[in-house]
Amino acid sequence: MKSAREILDSMIEKGSHEIDRDTDGLLLSSFSAGLDIGFGPLLMGVILTLSVGSYGDLSTELLLASAYSVGFIFVILGRSELFTEHTALAVMPVIDGEASLKSLGRLWGIVYAGNIIGGLVFTGLAVLLMPGLGVISPEAFGTIASKLVTHPLHWLLIAGVFAGWLMGLLAWLISSAENTISRVFFIWMVTATIGMLHLPHSIAGNVEVLFGLFTTNSVTVIDYLSFLSLATIGNAIGGAIFVGLMKYGHVTRGAK
Repeated sequence: MKSAREILDSMIEKGSHEIDRDTDGLLLSSFSAGLDIGFGPLLMGVILTLSVGSYGDLSTELLLASAYSVGFIFVILGRSELFTEHTALAVMPVIDGEASLKSLGRLWGIVYAGNIIGGLVFTGLAVLLMPGLGVISPEAFGTIASKLVTHPLHWLLIAGVFAGWLMGLLAWLISSAENTISRVFFIWMVTATIGMLHLPHSIAGNVEVLFGLFTTNSVTVIDYLSFLSLATIGNAIGGAIFVGLMKYGHVTRGAK
């Protein structure tokens, strides 16, 4: 088992590598992540359409949470760039003095833009194909989106902090994992928790809310923009502060 110092060193090394990557590579990888993560919300729509249960039913909730994790498994095991991983991962070399805030901002900006654009393209393609699939109802996507947008704005921000916190912990756990099975388990455990709690994840939620916006009248553009902006801010705070700063602080102060 890796020590806390070894995990931190691994994260600093990975973060430095990503910060130093060329713009084209980062953009393509993050665009790919935005596409791939959309399979989670798409599968959630299928399950909610075909299941006899609904939100509030334990078995359906577990199925939906597991479906939600599928997109994350595709992205993280596929080594694509996900903004919410970098809220903690890429902060480490900055705190350690090996990278600048400017370089961190560049990485975050490129990865975030690629993730959002990829999610938009995936949603558009899925909406075009949905009538031919015959297994998804537009109402299912409206139901999924409403779980994220029908809350006070302060809830979106605070819950976004928790989602970012969990994603930062996931980056830490992935760095500690010794094999693929462990990584899959950690990804499922953390992202299914986010799904069960209906916490706003800015990148997966981008697709969830866009589906509702494109297919129903229950979600407005204002709902979408409010969700995206507050979830993004909350995710960044949760990953950078509650994982990046705190993990770095306790490890460098003598943790084993």
